[in-house]
This record gives sequence, C-alpha cells and structure tokens, in this order.
Amino acid sequence: MTKTLRLLCAIVGLTVLTLSPAQADTQDVAAAARGVVRVILVATDGKSAYFVGHGSGVAVAPDKILTNAHVVEITREEKSIVIGVIPSEGRKSYGGKVIAYSPGNDLALIQLTEGSIPPDTFYSGAVMDGQPVVAIGYPGTVDRAQGLDLQDMIEPLSPVKSSGTVSAGRTSRQYDTILHTAPMASGNSGGPLVDVCGRVLGINSFGSMSDGNDAEFGFAISNREIASFLRQAGVQFARTNIECKSPQEAQDEEIRRIALEQAKLEAERRANDDTHRAAMTAARDKAEQQIISERENAMAIAAILLAFAVLGAGGSFLLLNQGQADKRKTGIRLGIGGGVALIGAIVVFVARPGFSSIDDRAQLLLPKDIQATANSYKAAGQNICRIDEARSRITVSDVSDVALNWTNGGCVNGRTQFGHKGGQWSRSFVPNNEATVDIRSFDPNTGRYSVGRYLLDAATIEKAREIRKRYMVGECTADPVALAKLAAMEDEIRAILPPRPNERLAYECGKGKASN
Repeated sequence: MTKTLRLLCAIVGLTVLTLSPAQADTQDVAAAARGVVRVILVATDGKSAYFVGHGSGVAVAPDKILTNAHVVEITREEKSIVIGVIPSEGRKSYGGKVIAYSPGNDLALIQLTEGSIPPDTFYSGAVMDGQPVVAIGYPGTVDRAQGLDLQDMIEPLSPVKSSGTVSAGRTSRQYDTILHTAPMASGNSGGPLVDVCGRVLGINSFGSMSDGNDAEFGFAISNREIASFLRQAGVQFARTNIECKSPQEAQDEEIRRIALEQAKLEAERRANDDTHRAAMTAARDKAEQQIISERENAMAIAAILLAFAVLGAGGSFLLLNQGQADKRKTGIRLGIGGGVALIGAIVVFVARPGFSSIDDRAQLLLPKDIQATANSYKAAGQNICRIDEARSRITVSDVSDVALNWTNGGCVNGRTQFGHKGGQWSRSFVPNNEATVDIRSFDPNTGRYSVGRYLLDAATIEKAREIRKRYMVGECTADPVALAKLAAMEDEIRAILPPRPNERLAYECGKGKASN
C-alpha cells in the first residue's frame, strides 16, 4: 500500500468518526457559568433584612444583567425591597436596579451599581430539535437541600448545571420560547439555557409541573425575543452564528485536514519531481550547447591572438636585426604587441568554460516556477491574517481579520516580542479587562497564525496576571537576558493553564495592510 493510499484510508476513517453529534464540553459550560449570577430580593426596614426570594440572571455586558421580569416584578411595587446580584465567583456581591422591564415577554435588565461580571455570548443561529442543552442557575431545591441561609446566599457560589435536550415544535402563546428537558426548579428563572459550547440559546422562564415541585419540561425565552428587548434597551451584546463544534470533532477534523494536506503534498511532490526532471534535462542540453559554442568561440579567439603574437614576434625579430634606429623602435613595439597577444591567447584559452559547469548553468536556466521552493512565504513586513473556520474551533470569540507586522527576529507590530521554542514562535497574552489567556503562535515559513484561547476562572486569571506583572517583559528585543526572562514567564503561565484551550482560532496570512 502506497503512502498516499494509507493517508486517504485514514481520512475516510476519520470522516466516519466525526459524524457523531457534539457532546457537552465541561470547560465551555463552566466558562458560560461564570457569567451567571444569583438575583436576590431582600426587604429591609433600615434595621433588619428579610429574604423575599431569588432568581437567576446572566451578564449581557460587564455591568448589565438579564433576567426574568417576574423575578424583579415586586421591586416595582415595594420600594423597601432591594436587589442584590451575587456572582458565581470572587469575594464581592453587588447591588442593582432595574433599568428595562418587559412583562410581555418576561424580560428585565438590571444595572449593577458597581463591579463587573464577564458577559456571556449568545447564539444567533437555528436551534435544532434534539440538540443537547444545559440549564444554568440557582434552583431553590438545591439551596434548601444544602441548608443555605440568607448569609450563605449572598456569598458568591457556583451555579447548578443540568442537562437535557431541545424538544422543538411547541412554544408558548405569549412569546417565542424553546421547549427543553433540562431539569429546573424555582430559582432557575432568569438563568440561561446554553448549548454544549456554552453559548446562550435563551433565558429560562417557566416550566411544566409534575406531581412534585420540579419542572419536567422547561420553557426558555428565545434569542429572537432577547435581541429585540436588548436592542430597545440600547445594549450591545456578544453574538455568534458559528456552528458548535466539540473539541473531539475539532481534533478529528484537524487530523483529517493534515492527512489531506500530506496526501496533496505527496502528489504534488511526485508531479514536481517529474516536471523538474524534464526541465532539468532540457536545461542541461541547452547548457551543454552553450558551453560547446562558447568553448569553440574562445578557442577561435585564442588562435587569432596567437597568430597575431607570432606575426608580432617575427616582425620584431626582423626589424631589430636590421640595426636601423627608427626600425628598432618599431620592432620593440611589435614585440610588445606580440607579447600582449600571446598573453591574451593564453588567458582566453584557460578561461574557456569547462564541461564541469554544466549542472550549475542548468540550474540558472531553469524556469522561475521550477526554482521556487515549497515554503516560499515571506513573512517579514505587513501581513493580513484571515480566519479559517474549517480548521478552527470557535465558540464565543470575534473572528475579525488580524493585522500582523512581522520581523525576522520575532517582533510583532513593532511592540510585542514572540519567543522561539521547539521550532515555533509564540507568546502568551493576559489582558487586564477580560478573563481570558491567549497563546498566539506564528509560522513565518507558511504564513499560518493561530490563537489558543482559554476562558478562565477568576483565581486562575489572577495567577496569570501576577506572573505577567512579576516578569514585566518589555517590548521587542534581541537581548539574550530579556529573551530568557520571556521564556521563563511563558513556562510559568502555561503551567497553570488547562490541558487544552476552549477555542482554537486558525488563520491563513497573506501579504498586505489592514484597510481603514
């Protein structure tokens, strides 16, 4: 079996493997859960505080929480009831006030009085019947089972996640909803229903009741209703319509892509070998003919110069022997001319091209496309990198074009130094205002740029920021000490990251500048 055939067999096998449906990824759902909050209602008379009720909510902007209208309805009538927003992690809770209210589709928007929550991303594509979903929120049944009191409920606590599937074909009569089977209870209201990649599909509102107190089926307000509500409230929120792809699917597709590329390169190599051999044979024949012609011309010129040398020497000899002063001078000139002609003849004869130079000349005679190598991308200078969705796993991120100004020393955009290790240029990025860490890599030989994006919990992102602050690696440099410091920082940051990123963004770069 040939190498190409083995690669194609592997591709067929992987194609079968990737037909299975996407499975919930715990890292993606955990990342979405960090944007989920408990919305608690507390009555106060100035001296004491009394628990009134609670629901759930999800951040649509760092300072804005989306929840159900019925969760906060009582605050519009009872001014003594205040809203508390309890994040899923951290050490602080925040106050809030309702800034938009729509009982017609059971939606409300809360403005935080301080602090920020990492916002979730909403999925704007079609929701399919039978697709797996996860409800995230704070069901009261779990609170009661754990014996939580008011003090416990105002402390940051991870939300509860329950899995189910979409049951398409039915919706509520009042507004557009998604029917699903993810278990819910009182307290889940206002929390998000997410897909297996952690994108919000809707906001849980109510459920059908069984003989007990829990809902057997849940209704989530669809993103169609949510988008209209937030648009009227003047809120810009993150949305994506890119299909969810599980990590295993992404890995299988990447392996299949690599196998296809290897098979293609193998076929191209064989075709190029045949083309190169034919071109080289023609170039050698042409080079040989040129060398034969040049050798014949050189020998003819040498013979002519030699003849002039003999004539000059003979004439000089005759004139010098006559003893006349004027003829003696002429004889000396003829002798000198003959000597120069003799030296010229020797030089031309020795310098004539040899047959050993045929191969070198043949290389120069090859067509330009034959001389070019496979890895001919010239990365230095301005590059525009565009997302390759087929090679990427995209869940929540923007996929705009990336402008990349590269120097051969690994300096990016004139300010960021990439490190070189294991044959790869890469650098970690730890922003101050996002709970993410990027590992960005670039291959200047192929023009491929990639981003491994980790959506991290508060504790891990804080550790990453402390490491970055401790090293304080400056701008672009070739100083070995500074590069060693950069390498040490990279090792420490990567050591605290999960085994794989939540997203893998693959880009293909080409020469050019970003358009304004």
